[in-house]
Amino acid sequence: MFRPVQADIDLLALKHNFQMVKSYAKKSAVMAVVKANAYGHGSIAVAKTLKDADAFAVASTDEAVLLRTAGIVQPIVLLEGFLTEDELAVIWQYKLTVVLHSFYQIILLSEAIKKNPHWIISVWLKIDTGMHRLGILPEQVMLAWDSLKVLQNIQIMGLMSHFSCAEEQQDKYNQQQLNILQGFLSMTTKRYSIANSAAIIHFSKSHGDWVRPGIMLYGVNPIANKWVDLQPVMTLKSKLIAIKTLLPGEAIGYGASWISPEKMLIGIVAIGYADGYPRHIRENTPVLIGNKKVPIIGRVSMDMMMLDLRQAEDVHIGDTVTLWGKGLAIEYIAECAGTIAYELLSQVTPRVKMNYIN
Repeated sequence: MFRPVQADIDLLALKHNFQMVKSYAKKSAVMAVVKANAYGHGSIAVAKTLKDADAFAVASTDEAVLLRTAGIVQPIVLLEGFLTEDELAVIWQYKLTVVLHSFYQIILLSEAIKKNPHWIISVWLKIDTGMHRLGILPEQVMLAWDSLKVLQNIQIMGLMSHFSCAEEQQDKYNQQQLNILQGFLSMTTKRYSIANSAAIIHFSKSHGDWVRPGIMLYGVNPIANKWVDLQPVMTLKSKLIAIKTLLPGEAIGYGASWISPEKMLIGIVAIGYADGYPRHIRENTPVLIGNKKVPIIGRVSMDMMMLDLRQAEDVHIGDTVTLWGKGLAIEYIAECAGTIAYELLSQVTPRVKMNYIN
């Protein structure tokens, strides 16, 4: 591949972050979340690296089958469950674990088990404790539980839910959600999972039997203004492909939105929104060339962006440009884009070469 855009994936940093999860939740099993291609990092490589994970979580059956066929043997949990009976056949074939979040799924599962009494399927029952996205409503939990208990060959792993505001340490909604979930433990099972990355870090009472780290595995701190010993896993890089001199009053880029105030050097970098760098990034967002911060000017285009080189005139064509990662926190770049690190990572496109570093 000749295009110089690549994402360095530091697998040692990934292992470090996993150990941080273990240090926070010493008594809990770890269900590592690798959905969305492991947040853009490559789900197969990430799963093979995290050999000590007790299970993996994905969004869809397709994502799970990809891992199974790559040789991943740990339990794989489908966070969105399934939609059809045909999908259930694949779930049984690949020994996947499903999250049940609706009576539609429970009925479909019941009918499939009657037709296929040799099937053994593991399930989590998801409760809507306040996220109001997926989950059985609290007033219907016991009906759902009783419906599952009578099914043959169904192994119930526990109760599951999802925090709405875990990133906010003082938000009382977190405790309210936990109270709802724990209120069912004496009537159903003692096993539960609700803690995501933020809750793993600051809400130890929620850890339960299983924690589900996602973004913290990839070195992103989910909690603003709190230092956590995480290491960035992805460093997005490209190179300078041209250096030009602008005269005063000359415009650059689409829309001629940036006008040169003086005679100056600009640099052209081979990266754009087709690689996953956000088009709507605000002007003067920095990149790194060596250890120098250099501002972006003009509009990010499909394949390129422009840099103001007035404070870095000693750079050369071919120099490496870091867009985020080591030395330039993705949390800050996400803020400059008016979004979150999750989105930036998961939107890195397939034309970016993944360079895995052990």
